[in-house]
Amino acid sequence: MSTLKSFISAAAIIAVSASTSSAQLGRQQGLVDPNFVADSTLSALPYMTPAIVQAIKDARPILSVVTLDSLLEAQKVGKAQRDSLYRKMFIHVDLNRGTDAEFLLIPGAGQRMLREFKEYRPWTSYAQFTREIGKYVRNTPGEVERLEQYTFIAIELNTFADSTLATFAPIGVGTRRWIREFNEYRPWTSKEQFEREIGKYVRNNPKEVQRLWRYVVIK
Repeated sequence: MSTLKSFISAAAIIAVSASTSSAQLGRQQGLVDPNFVADSTLSALPYMTPAIVQAIKDARPILSVVTLDSLLEAQKVGKAQRDSLYRKMFIHVDLNRGTDAEFLLIPGAGQRMLREFKEYRPWTSYAQFTREIGKYVRNTPGEVERLEQYTFIAIELNTFADSTLATFAPIGVGTRRWIREFNEYRPWTSKEQFEREIGKYVRNNPKEVQRLWRYVVIK
């Protein structure tokens, strides 16, 4: 029985590790993407007014949290209020291609985490993220997971597994539809091909192709 228990325990650890390493959108803790959320959810967030909700809807898709920050500042949402709001709403940052300005808008990140996020590039998995960033926040339980939720690692279009892309479902990228279409047009060779083929499905909203492109890469 002891041997059986040990085998089951080892199998569980392997399963968890595989799940963690395959996930390319940081594990979410209720953070919402303003591009992919119901009006009622937006309206319920702190500091939201009907005018701000409408401004966000008019700007969709918003391609960077820096753009979102400028929009909210123009709507007279103060810096401290924006920082508080970003604990509930954010546009995820690419760990490998994100800019300093994007990383610095992650609440509580600051210059120290900016340095560490960039030092360990290229990021290949969230198992790596947990290991490396965990060194710096080991005295703050839950901080690795809190930081992780603001980030993503771009999907390689020609080699992704469906289960990996599915981790992006909470932000409307890993849906069944996009899993099917991203698979259909393999091999992908260029951004121009992506814009042409995926553009067929979002022709009423051309900027959506740009939003989808943020989350993928062709190697």
